[in-house]
Order: sequence, then C-alpha cells, then structure tokens
Amino acid sequence: MNKVIPRIALRNLSRQKKRNILLGGAIAFSIMIVTLVNGFTGAFIENVSENFAYLMAGHVFIQGSERTASGKKISAIRDDSIIFDAIANSGIKYKTATRSSEASATLVFEGKSTSQNLTGFDLENSGFLRERLVLKQGTWDAVKAPDALIISEKVAKKLNVLPGDRVTARLQTVTGQNNIADFTIAAISVDSSIIGSAMTYVNLSYLNEAIGLKPDEYTSLNLMLDDLKDSAPFADRLYTSMKGMGLQLFDRNQKNESGSTTPFQAMLQSQNKETWEGVKYRVYTIDDVLSQAKQIVIALDTASTVVLIVLFTIIMIGIANTFRMVMYERIKEIGTMRALGVQRGEIRSLFLYEALFLALGGALAGIILALLGMNILQLINFGMDSPAFLIMKNGHLSFSLPPLRAIGNIAIIAVLTLVSAFFPARAAAKMEPAEALRTLK
Repeated sequence: MNKVIPRIALRNLSRQKKRNILLGGAIAFSIMIVTLVNGFTGAFIENVSENFAYLMAGHVFIQGSERTASGKKISAIRDDSIIFDAIANSGIKYKTATRSSEASATLVFEGKSTSQNLTGFDLENSGFLRERLVLKQGTWDAVKAPDALIISEKVAKKLNVLPGDRVTARLQTVTGQNNIADFTIAAISVDSSIIGSAMTYVNLSYLNEAIGLKPDEYTSLNLMLDDLKDSAPFADRLYTSMKGMGLQLFDRNQKNESGSTTPFQAMLQSQNKETWEGVKYRVYTIDDVLSQAKQIVIALDTASTVVLIVLFTIIMIGIANTFRMVMYERIKEIGTMRALGVQRGEIRSLFLYEALFLALGGALAGIILALLGMNILQLINFGMDSPAFLIMKNGHLSFSLPPLRAIGNIAIIAVLTLVSAFFPARAAAKMEPAEALRTLK
C-alpha cells in the first residue's frame, strides 16, 4: 500500500486543478523572486572585484614601505628583481605585471579645486584600463602626452575643464615635501561607477618625477591573473615565497573585529604601530580591498531568505486552509479507505505527499522561470557607461546561482509546505471510519 499512496496523491492533485494551480503559482512566484536575488548576489562580488581589478590593473598587489633612519616612512619599490625572483621560486604564474604609483593631490583650475587620488600607469599600453574606462570627451591618442590626465566627468564639471585645459596639482613627494605639477586634460571619462569620480589617471613616469621617484621606481606592483578566484592562493604562495627569501613582510592576517575596516586598511593601521629597518612589503588582493562588499552580499542573501519566509508564511495560511477544505471534501472517501484497511499513518501520508508534490512542482516551476528571466536579462546591454557598471559584466547583468542554494530554497519550501499540511492531515487520519461514512459531503 505504501507504494500506492504517492500515486494516489498525484492523482488527487489533478482533481482540483484550478485550486492547485493557484497554490503552485504562489509557490513558484516566491521561489522565482528569491532565486533571482540569489543569482544576482552570486555574481555581485565577482563582478565588482573583476571591474575594480581592471581599473586597478591587478588581482594581487605588492607594495614596499621604507623606513629611514629618521623614522620617516616612504612608499616605494626601488628594485623589484627580488620580487620577481620570489614569484619564479614559488612556481606560480600570472597574466601581466603592471607597475603603478599613487599620490593624493589637490587639482586646481581657475580658482576651483578638488581633491583626487592620482594613479600613474603606462597609459599608452594600459589595455586593462581601456577595456573598462569609457571616454566621454578626448581620445586615447591624447594620453600619449607625458603630462596627460584622465579625469571623470564629475570632476571635470566641478573644475569646469575641457580636454586641452591645463590644471595644477598640489601634492607631496614620497619624502613629505610639498610640490606642484602641471597636467593637461587628455580625456574625460564617464562616471560609470561609485569610484568614477575618485580615480584620476596619469602617466607613471611623469607622476614619479612629481613625487620624487626615479623613472624605474614605483609604489605598487599589480599582478593580473587568469582567474580572479586564484588571487587568494596566489597571494598566500607569494607571501610564503617572499618570506622564505628573507624579505620583511606585513602580516596578511590583520583583521578588524568590528568589520568597520577592510583587511587592507587593518594592514595599513598595523603598519603605523610597527617599527622596522629597510624595506617591508605588503601583499594583498583585490578581495582584501573589497571585503566590505561581501557584507553587502551576505545582507542581500539574508534579506532574500527573510523575504522567502515572509512570502511563504502568507502562502502557508492558504495551504493550511486549502487542505482543511480538502479534508472536509473527502470525509466519505477517507471513511471508505479506512473501512478497507488503510491505516491512519497512510491517510496522513496521503495528504503530506500531496503537499510535498505541490511544493516541489511549484518550486521547480519557480526556478525554471527564474533561470529564463536570468537569461533574458543577461541579453540586455546596458552599456559600459551605465551608472550600475560596477556590478555588471561588460555592461550586462550576470547571475550565478549556486546549486546548493537552489536546493536549500526548495528544501525550505518543502518543509514549510509539509508543516502547513500536517495539522489537516493529522485531523484526517484521526477520523473514525463509521463516523466518516455517516457524514454527508
């Protein structure tokens, strides 16, 4: 009889098609919404990290910090041969290595000013930057000029500048001396992300001269890998290799328990408390810089689970009422089955099987609809200049749904549905055969 119960349950679901379709549709809708959110959050951090990596020309970064005899700290890598030796000794491979320098500056033009972070690259050969940075005015040919400056449209509007205008930058050298440098606006980029107005690009050699570094010196070595997911193990192996070669290194495991700072910020804070002689290096990844973005993913995932439970709590009321109605509609049928020897547990199982099949059918339909929706949304090209560029993949929305998360959502739906149907099922199982057969529909 146990093998027959599931077949009877499937048959019973087809007896009230309209009602079951409505219930299944409600289940499908709730699981579709949650699956779309899960798919979006699954790709969120990867898209943000990858876009940042292209704008910063790397997945893994090495920076050097000198401490002079007077106690002054200087950010500089003067000889990177030992770093490349450490990479070679570790046996790890990378796609490209890009040298860069950074400096905080105040840009001034005709009485207007704004603070910016100047990032120096070899702009003419920065393929990664060209893939992600969309120019609104100016051309990439113009960045060949030694004093070329690429600013965002927000900064350009604030300074009221156009390509060809010359601005003055007030900055400090690596040794802390005040200096000024003149730049020519080569291009104005689209504000396509939350960092669009925070990053300004210049040529490395020209910036080095302004901050007191030699042409072959720089502040950061940026390593681009074939796969973003390899950045953490790559950094760990590089760290071990550099340490094995006797290089001084800042601890990679610095954390802030409150979560108010990223691991990279915690590393910088610890540097201020340490003393050392010579050069000490820090190794970090793009994920270390963006670790707080992961908190957004966790928050979205948590919110989606809460939404699923809230939506389904409402649906549970409908399921419970529906199965209570089903129980009354089938009183005589239940009495007949009990008179023929069907046990109470089997009557209860019959109702629970119906609920389970209804939940699984609705959940699978919801996931299928969500997958179709994801594929359709991924076809829409929002453009590289979209304000939401940072969370997209090449101007397109992308989704990544972990199979275990989908299975987990189905399990939640199944459990909540069974809980909703349990009490009507138990009431049906408790009916006495004689009493049930005397009851009119």
